[in-house]
Amino acid sequence: MTLPDSAQFPVVIARALSQRVTTADGALAILNEIELSVKAGETLAITGASGSGKSTLLGLLAGLDQPSSGEIELLGQRLDDLDEDARARLRAGRIGFVFQSFQLLPALTALENILLPLELAGRADARERATHWLERVGLTARAGHTPRQLSGGEQQRVAIARAFATDPEIVFADEPTGNLDADTGARIIELLFELNASAHTTLILVTHDDALAARCQRRLHLVAGHIQKAARA
Repeated sequence: MTLPDSAQFPVVIARALSQRVTTADGALAILNEIELSVKAGETLAITGASGSGKSTLLGLLAGLDQPSSGEIELLGQRLDDLDEDARARLRAGRIGFVFQSFQLLPALTALENILLPLELAGRADARERATHWLERVGLTARAGHTPRQLSGGEQQRVAIARAFATDPEIVFADEPTGNLDADTGARIIELLFELNASAHTTLILVTHDDALAARCQRRLHLVAGHIQKAARA
């Protein structure tokens, strides 16, 4: 797969990135001296066994957590220069998320879950865009349904629509097919990459799914917190 012409500058950079936690048995290293750079428009899969540090790395790159040591640049901003509120402002409207557990607000309808980040971003066309994106994922008829009235695949389609609705520069996805059966997961993969290609968004995802990882331009494999390989998928 060829990198798009727009992929000329890095939107995510990690330098000597480490994460440690203190346990009853002492310090535990989750990530060790991670170095990586992701260009605009690139698709990157982060793979590895459970406990290898994949989701921890994703959360650090997105500025959801802070590392024990090292540096992260996200969209040209050093995250260690920003407090929690400033990191949230940086993510607003520029970063989208897709989670294994969907993370939809249970009291809101499918349309309202997509609408919320648009309203928080101050989009004047928020309802129009939310309606458009619900249509893009094929759920117009489910607009008024709450998450408990939707199947797992439908909930993930709403989550994907929510992630792309604000025209983000980067979408982070953590095991987006992890809670879905094989057939539903395959349809979600197709939808995710179709929308990502049309929006020219940078996509960074964590997955156990080889079929999903193979769709990315690059694969980074973690073993016990170390990068074992970073190669073309």
